Amino acid sequence: MAGAAWLGLSLTAAPARAAECYADYKAKQESPLKLHYGVMALRGACSKESATQEVAARLGQNGWTLLTILSVFDATDLEKRKANAGPYYLRF
Repeated sequence: MAGAAWLGLSLTAAPARAAECYADYKAKQESPLKLHYGVMALRGACSKESATQEVAARLGQNGWTLLTILSVFDATDLEKRKANAGPYYLRF
């Protein structure tokens, strides 16, 4: 019985899984100039405004500057962007 109570507690303590949300973006580095197109899984709200803040912060930690968020989308549109993003597909 104690095991069943523990199992119930652990299941209710698990966070609810949010809908998957992604953003595709363009970024740059200076000296020398480098550009890339990438796709990032978002942790925050699924909006272009929220994505702009999140993507800029995560890219900045890796020496990149966000140029623009192109779009925000769900997993149904994810695979078709993989080839274009290359090494920047879900990298950050």
